[in-house]
Amino acid sequence: MQTLHLSVVVRREPQEVWAFARSDEHLPQWAAGLASGALQRVGDDLLVTSPMGLVRVRFVAANELGVLDHDVTLPDGSVTHNPMRVQRHPHGAEVVFSLRRQDGVTAEAFDADARAVAADLERLRSLLED
Repeated sequence: MQTLHLSVVVRREPQEVWAFARSDEHLPQWAAGLASGALQRVGDDLLVTSPMGLVRVRFVAANELGVLDHDVTLPDGSVTHNPMRVQRHPHGAEVVFSLRRQDGVTAEAFDADARAVAADLERLRSLLED
């Protein structure tokens, strides 16, 4: 299984970046690859209108470590685990998303996913720095 680590440096404190990225309210503003429309909180899960259809998103419990790992349950019932971290950086915070190539995903589709994640991370940086 291929893994690609994508990152962006944000000139803000790591805890601020973590809180913004985790917020239900802000998710559709920066994570277009995941949340392109309405979302609804159902217990610990978010039901999200995404480019993939209606998906269920569950973040790890709130923590002091900057961990934003989340599982995405796709319309077909398959679950994708997405490791994501916000860590201290000399210029603020570094957000790292580990994209894993799932079985059956073509190289072209994986590259498209990587471009989408990179764009999402850049949008997150822009929202927090502007």
